[in-house]
Amino acid sequence: MILDADIKAQLKQYLPLMENDIVIKVSAGSDQVSKDMLDLVNELASLSTKIKIERATLKRTPSFSVNRVGEDTGIVFAGIPLGHEFTSLVLALLQVSGRPPKIKQELIDQVKSLTGEYHFETYVSLTCHNCPEVVQALNIMSVLNPNVTHTMIDGAAYKQEAESKNIFAVPTIFLNGEEFGSGRMSLEEILAKLGKTSDPAQFDKKDPFDVLVVGGGPAGASAAIYAARKGIRTGMIAERFGGQVNDTKGIENLISVKYTEGPQLAANLEEHVKQYNVDIMTGQRAKRLEKKDDFVHIELENGAVVKSKTVILATGARWRELGVPGEKELKTKGVAYCPHCDGPLFEGKHVAVIGGGNSGIEAAIDLAGVVKHVTVMEFLPELKADQILQKRLNSLDNVTVITNAQTKEITGTGKVDGLTYIDRESGEERHIQLDGVFVQIGLVPNTDWLEGAVERNQRGEIIVDKHGATNIPGVFAAGDCTDSAYKQIIISMGSGATAALGAFDYLIRN
Repeated sequence: MILDADIKAQLKQYLPLMENDIVIKVSAGSDQVSKDMLDLVNELASLSTKIKIERATLKRTPSFSVNRVGEDTGIVFAGIPLGHEFTSLVLALLQVSGRPPKIKQELIDQVKSLTGEYHFETYVSLTCHNCPEVVQALNIMSVLNPNVTHTMIDGAAYKQEAESKNIFAVPTIFLNGEEFGSGRMSLEEILAKLGKTSDPAQFDKKDPFDVLVVGGGPAGASAAIYAARKGIRTGMIAERFGGQVNDTKGIENLISVKYTEGPQLAANLEEHVKQYNVDIMTGQRAKRLEKKDDFVHIELENGAVVKSKTVILATGARWRELGVPGEKELKTKGVAYCPHCDGPLFEGKHVAVIGGGNSGIEAAIDLAGVVKHVTVMEFLPELKADQILQKRLNSLDNVTVITNAQTKEITGTGKVDGLTYIDRESGEERHIQLDGVFVQIGLVPNTDWLEGAVERNQRGEIIVDKHGATNIPGVFAAGDCTDSAYKQIIISMGSGATAALGAFDYLIRN
């Protein structure tokens, strides 16, 4: 039996929500994955009378499709969608059966308006916590528009196929046989890439807000909740809820929550904000800030302008890049930033981790259980990670640590084949043969768009006072985009609350 008791209990909760019969068409061989897949679909059918099973020949074996009766709906799982993709499977069953997806009507209309043929394929890892959002978004598109199909491909089950396309990062999306994108993408972002964007006029027509939060991570969510609870007109602009939290796997230091994972916390943040009267504008990116006419004007990348009496900047941070030749050219072709997501694609290979801080050593420990060998590269004479992590690292027999190493170039044609570095002690240039490079050298604040608008330090962090106020009256900031001493989820939440209270105090005094 492939489904354990916990998963079966969850399915017994969800499957009664199916509205109409569906047909699962199975293409299976004699291999172990095929046998496990057959066990899965047969167990699904045993839990609901609305699920029928048919044998079929699909493009890939093993795989199965989820269909409305009498049609090929266009959703295919090549591999076994358990792990992080279990929710994708459940939602596909429900939505194909007729249960409407929980998305804005505007997005439904945009999906339905797509013309032409859109055949998407997404390569995933079942340990990837970024992949489900992409899989679920493309499955929704397949449900809503008969011109759209989507196949989820487990890179571990189809390792040879993934390697033949030089796929060493997930999720990687192909559209009609051509690479379309990689990394976490929301439905809004996918539609925008297809030329479907929100009408700027709908933003221009909005009345000015009392507080406008820019950013949807822990700081932004906290700020929006605190502002809305004051009964003032609150808006939120965010590319995606959760921000970088979505890229975090295990979280064990959020006080009172013993353990959670990034995507779950992001979903909880969104759910909590939606309990209040907050005008949420997702899928949008701020482009420019200007203070005039007693209002702060935020210009969006779509050309719209949103006005507010006060603004709270909570745009977070992103992974810092090395900035060496080969990094951008080989991104997703062996250069990676998320060991949890992309590690399984390097099984049996030799990889390097750049960075000797906590995140780098945690990544090396994680990867050592999957890959053949890990080489840790640290610029300084010694590692910076906590001693407990260094002790664990030193206990592993397939890890090498190189200190005083200045990365000069990541090499390879089409995919990574090595790394050139300078030994800072001797000045000698050296080369290591590698299959992958994981970059773990800290964060960069997402504040480039604020150049000349608010005061920032030399690292690009927004300078704030104890009330979260910037040098511009009415403009506040919170979280990892600021000069706070420590970048932690719980600190971001606290600073979001501080900025909202500071903004409210500003409003009642001005």
